[in-house]
Amino acid sequence: MRAFTFDHVSNDTLLADLATLVATDRQTTAALLAHLGEVDERKLYLPAACASMHAYCVRVLHLAEEVAYKRIRAARIARQFPVIFDAIAEGRLHVSGVLMLGPHLTDANVRDVLAAASHRTKAELEELVARLAPRPDLPERMERAPQAGDVNESLQLDPDPAPPPSAPDPAAGPPDPDPVPARIQARSPDRYGLQVTIDGATRDKLLRAQALLRHRHPSGELAEVLDLALDTLLEKLEKQKFGKTSQPRKAKVRGEDADARYVPNEVRRVVSERDAEQCAFVSDDGVRCTERGFLELDHRTRPSVCWAPTSCARSASRRVSAGAAWRRGPPPTHGRPSHRPGIRPPMRAPAARLMAPPDPSTPSSPSRCAASGSRRPRSDVPWPRRPKFRRPRSRRACAPPLPS
Repeated sequence: MRAFTFDHVSNDTLLADLATLVATDRQTTAALLAHLGEVDERKLYLPAACASMHAYCVRVLHLAEEVAYKRIRAARIARQFPVIFDAIAEGRLHVSGVLMLGPHLTDANVRDVLAAASHRTKAELEELVARLAPRPDLPERMERAPQAGDVNESLQLDPDPAPPPSAPDPAAGPPDPDPVPARIQARSPDRYGLQVTIDGATRDKLLRAQALLRHRHPSGELAEVLDLALDTLLEKLEKQKFGKTSQPRKAKVRGEDADARYVPNEVRRVVSERDAEQCAFVSDDGVRCTERGFLELDHRTRPSVCWAPTSCARSASRRVSAGAAWRRGPPPTHGRPSHRPGIRPPMRAPAARLMAPPDPSTPSSPSRCAASGSRRPRSDVPWPRRPKFRRPRSRRACAPPLPS
């Protein structure tokens, strides 16, 4: 139990041990695939009373069905192209990448493809596969999602040929449909397929927008409708979050008693363009955070220190940061603020002005002094103010005139 408790381990030691374990896991994964491929080649699963290598991995090695399926396919591809073992051991390629690139590898392009796929994510590998084997665009289709009771096709997880499945047992009931997650998949260079499940209200909005755009786009393609809808949405979000407008104005010079946490729209525009709408957090190794979601405007110094009378000076002391950066820890220049960064605190008058005693020389009513005819001086407390009610025009006409 002590081996899985790290309260006594320092941060540097913990990170170093984690890197060592990841490197060891890569070496072990490459060796595991090599052993699986050799056992599969020799058919050593037959003496264990298993009809296939997949059954041997599930029953004897106690691997999950999906894990066994992926490992067997990756092992067979790696035996065909042995350089894949070295790529996995060195951490340049993962098992999912082998399965994605396997159908498109040949003896002539295997080294070039592996070099282009080194240290790539799954989404980036989909882009590479789209360049290697472009696929046609998906046809536009809108259909009802499968509900409970609908017959759904099952995936064959065993890579070995198997006899056709028998008829389902009526007493067992229909299988539950698998949920279809939303995803964007590359089909060809600069062409993507979108798969998403929407409700009835969203479907009605989509069909209505498609009908209203028929005069501009007679074909009524959903891709054009989505493109125009996203342009309108982005314009609205940019105006809301960054203050972008067609006629920008410069921020006014504010006094020293103004709220230092308030960020004018001009500063928001400057910071968003300077940081390219990306988190500006930089690690100790000089690597910048790539997060673009949950961005907030962050004060790099204390409000009393970073305050400047002009907006240009304030923009230099602010940056765009993501919520994950705050979870990693506050910036080294100051501690965590008392409220969330980027959220303006509630306005309140200074305590000295709110707690000041009322001046007896200041008349409380009426608002216009009858003796002097001049307006009474404003109260020191800016909020709340006494509401003003205007009398109806008929009552003002019948009211006696004020003494002069």
